Amino acid sequence: MFLYPAGVPRPKVHDDALRARLLDRAAETLSTHGPEGLSLRKLAADVGTSTTAVYSLFGGKPALLRELYLEAFRRFGERLSTVERTGDPVEDLVQLGIAYRESARADPHLYSIMFSTMVPGFEPDTEATQRAVSTLRPLMEMVRAGIDSGHFAGYRAEEIALASWALVHGLVSLESRDHMPPGIDVTANFETVLRAQARGWCSAPE
Repeated sequence: MFLYPAGVPRPKVHDDALRARLLDRAAETLSTHGPEGLSLRKLAADVGTSTTAVYSLFGGKPALLRELYLEAFRRFGERLSTVERTGDPVEDLVQLGIAYRESARADPHLYSIMFSTMVPGFEPDTEATQRAVSTLRPLMEMVRAGIDSGHFAGYRAEEIALASWALVHGLVSLESRDHMPPGIDVTANFETVLRAQARGWCSAPE
């Protein structure tokens, strides 16, 4: 039997890389086959590990679903938080919307888990909900900065943030579900649409 020297930790068999692979596969399974297609035994086999590893990392199916929800918003929020401020509120909103779409395209299965009831009966707890809501903090901060600088006048921050999020989310959701009418190129028009709306907030309401 091989013995590790004193003070040298054993290598982690169930590491973060395995955790990420399990979450990605679980998200893909839910998106493709629905909740009835997700079993811990099959998930472990698909990733080339054991059910023991799944239980060790997540503690069971309910905990796996919670971690899947949190992971989706973690990656989403991480991408949004990388958008740097330019000093131009219009440009900032546009770049944030672009990052939103890039996140959905990079992790399409996770995106569907964030904004749909993929698993009947699953309800995120208070902590998970708060962490999900916190990912939209960059949007609120950018909108408030635009109001404070005088670029956005006559509107409340919540109004601008809600409309901006609804526009981007609607376009991305239509695209991800392939519900766009024939002949409409999302890539060619996405930034133009975002920019037109953002500029609209620069005019005070009548």
